[in-house]
Amino acid sequence: MLPPPPDRPPKRAPERSSALDRGLAVLALLADHPEGLTVSELAGRMSLSRPVVYRLLASLLDHGYARRSGDGRVSIGPGVLRLSQRAQSQVRRVAVPILRRLAEATGATAHLSLADGDEAVAVAVVEPSWTDFHVAYRTGSRHPLERGAAGRAILAARGGRMTAVESSGELQPGAWGLAVAVPSALLEASVGVVALGTLDQTAVVDPLQQAATALARAIGP
Repeated sequence: MLPPPPDRPPKRAPERSSALDRGLAVLALLADHPEGLTVSELAGRMSLSRPVVYRLLASLLDHGYARRSGDGRVSIGPGVLRLSQRAQSQVRRVAVPILRRLAEATGATAHLSLADGDEAVAVAVVEPSWTDFHVAYRTGSRHPLERGAAGRAILAARGGRMTAVESSGELQPGAWGLAVAVPSALLEASVGVVALGTLDQTAVVDPLQQAATALARAIGP
């Protein structure tokens, strides 16, 4: 009889940086308050002392992730915008092959939209190669979240409903759209298709949901 395997020590949880956690919490608060916050307001909301908040802000200000106005209020800095642009470029890179398969399978223009405040912005668009006519949808196009399938799919996901959302003529006369939210905790996004005239929704839903799942896996957990 073989001897029992030796007991293995339990895996240790990776060490965390409390300073980094707090710095990220500061950025999240500033993002929620575009008008800016004072050091006292930040300290109160985070239950931290003012000296600790000053130290956290010093690093964020040095790297451009926060900025201080003349009245002493602190807001998000341009460094965050640079990170956002780089992140969008990475998302676009992984999304295009998935959108291309979706566009070819449905014969409709496929797109990935991200939530940006109260708007949806198209960050990647792929048109089908084999159709005579299709909808032209420009990368960078914006519209309110409550208008169009892409934005309303994101709003539906906020309410816990990961269902396909349909639209007709809301953004462009004669255009029909269908979108579902991307099931990712990293970003609020939806993937959709738009066509001239109504498509068979039952034939579009499956490839649309498969694309949303593939995008979530490609982006990360």
